[in-house]
Amino acid sequence: MREPSSVGFEGNGIVSPPPQALLERLKDFGQEDAFALWYELSPEERDLLVKDIESLDLSRIDRIIRCSLRSQGLPSAAIEPVPESNVSTVEDRSQEDRERWWKTGLKAISDGKLAVLLLSGGQGTRLGSSDPKGCFNIGLPSGKSLFQLQAERILCVQRLAAQATNENSASSVQIHWYIMTSPFTDEATRKFFESHRFFGLEAEQVTFFQQGTIPCVSKDGRFIMETPYRVAKAPDGNGGVYSALKSTKLLEDMASKGIKYIDCYGVDNALVRVADPTFLGYFIDKGVAAAAKVVRKAYPQEKVGVFVRRGKGGPLTVVEYSELESSLASAVNQATGRLRFCWSNVCLHMFTLDFLNQVANGLEKDSIYHLAEKKIPSIHGYTMGLKLEQFIFDAFPYAPTTALFEVLREEEFAPVKNANGSNVDTPDSAKLLVLRLHTRWVVAAGGFLTHSVPLYATGVEVSPLCSYAGENLEPICRGRTFHAPCEITF
Repeated sequence: MREPSSVGFEGNGIVSPPPQALLERLKDFGQEDAFALWYELSPEERDLLVKDIESLDLSRIDRIIRCSLRSQGLPSAAIEPVPESNVSTVEDRSQEDRERWWKTGLKAISDGKLAVLLLSGGQGTRLGSSDPKGCFNIGLPSGKSLFQLQAERILCVQRLAAQATNENSASSVQIHWYIMTSPFTDEATRKFFESHRFFGLEAEQVTFFQQGTIPCVSKDGRFIMETPYRVAKAPDGNGGVYSALKSTKLLEDMASKGIKYIDCYGVDNALVRVADPTFLGYFIDKGVAAAAKVVRKAYPQEKVGVFVRRGKGGPLTVVEYSELESSLASAVNQATGRLRFCWSNVCLHMFTLDFLNQVANGLEKDSIYHLAEKKIPSIHGYTMGLKLEQFIFDAFPYAPTTALFEVLREEEFAPVKNANGSNVDTPDSAKLLVLRLHTRWVVAAGGFLTHSVPLYATGVEVSPLCSYAGENLEPICRGRTFHAPCEITF
């Protein structure tokens, strides 16, 4: 272990040692190596190093590192399939249920009880873009970005809620949109929204906030130095949303606005039904603390996490595909013919505000993060180390009650994760899912299509400002012919 000696020289002058109190604090937590190269730094670099260390909550970080390392390798309770009673399946739903939930959801939205929470800390690196993922245009006829599609769905739901409750105008109903960015996407995201005039939303109904970062560590828990004067840090995962909401006092902000329910989702889903009234109505009807939309796992090896019950009668939680034994992943329920562990988590969640407060406190107290072994940029080149992350689904074990709501993959899940040319989850595959769904809506509403390429390779796009989920299209479509690909607007 290197420690700075008590004195150094610079030109003709003596270099002061590191600030004693800060060095002692680092020693308390076994992190004094952060000052190992002190005497090789310029005065400006020493200032940067001191500011970097002072910006860290050392006792909190030490607790997280110790708790997370200690939890690794501990046996966890055996998993069991989710009981059927916890899941609302598509085939079990009556038209009466759907209509009741839709109306209940629209009423709660018009009463200002719903907020939307977007997880948008990631860059589009795997898509070949350094921009925030939400800025990405997947190639639809309209050329709209993911952010614009989601903003326009919010506008549509506001209008539907105003109409359902006989409000005078759609502007009388406002859904607040909280957008979590990261240090890497925050400025670009804000500028994108400003340059597009918030896509028709009011600027004051959109709140941006940043997720935290946490130092990257070696396997024995020591900070990795990215440069001689800066600790290597990484975003704390999409589950960092809970501590970020707490530290920025946005949970209090939600309470002051009368918000009771939060619809939470990830940015990279081109078919996400933002602020879905049906899901909200179901959630209110069930009276649970947490809920998730799920899709049936397509095949045993599909790379998606699945909901399970942890221990006999234990809480519902998510097991990542990499942690599910292949024999369990392939096991079939003989009574239903489905995979025993078939309910895939696709990051579409609903929480009560009371529960979010509980989770923020519980996760902070327990301080257990997932450890991901990664190549970390360091003063020795790239070195293998650990990134510490929390995941959005880490909330579920804290929920006294959880309900799962099955949705159809082809209607609500079009992930945009990999560049075109990859096997799965590309902009092209998401675009086709959107075009095919909207084509079905148009045909069901009495419209016709002509196309110069095979229909399976094209389709039409319905603007979210026209229709949220295929409703109200007859006046626009009946008896009309559209040439695919095209966008259908008012």
